Amino acid sequence: MDYEKIKEILRERLTEKRYNHSLCVADEAKRLAKKYGANTEKAYLAGLLHDITKTTPCQEQLLFFNQFGIMLDDITKNSEKLWHAVSGAAYIENVLNINDKEIINAVRYHTTAKAGMTLLEKVLYLADFTSADRDYTDVDVMREKVDVSLADAMKYALSYTIKELTEKQSQIHPDTMNAYNEIMKRGN
Repeated sequence: MDYEKIKEILRERLTEKRYNHSLCVADEAKRLAKKYGANTEKAYLAGLLHDITKTTPCQEQLLFFNQFGIMLDDITKNSEKLWHAVSGAAYIENVLNINDKEIINAVRYHTTAKAGMTLLEKVLYLADFTSADRDYTDVDVMREKVDVSLADAMKYALSYTIKELTEKQSQIHPDTMNAYNEIMKRGN
């Protein structure tokens, strides 16, 4: 994969801050992939691409959904913050012609998570939480957890997300709840 070409596309599509975030997530995804035995190349590429449509205007994202036959569930439809994961996955597959389902799904579920996540999906989800540019309450705790146990980091990240959404009185996507319930039941 030509990372420089991907970076050029990202520079055109993203703000400078979002571009730098994508680089940080890619680096963290590669680091976590190496630590936990995932494919480092796929992790790096998924990290670069995860927010490719994050700054895309809503109208343009709606066109992607229409063009690629994507039906949004009610919660996603009413939460524009989640759109970029769905439109980004579609953009990667249909515009960039990257046909690797692992990468596409990692991008697709990097915001909500889901039950039955692959190792690459977990790596990207957590890399987005712990990248070097992140600065939120508990980021240091998250970074400590991700360096010790992927399972514990997933539990903490999902719990953190659910708590934050509950405090904001926001809807919680069923994929997030399913991921949380599965990981609490299985313990990993």
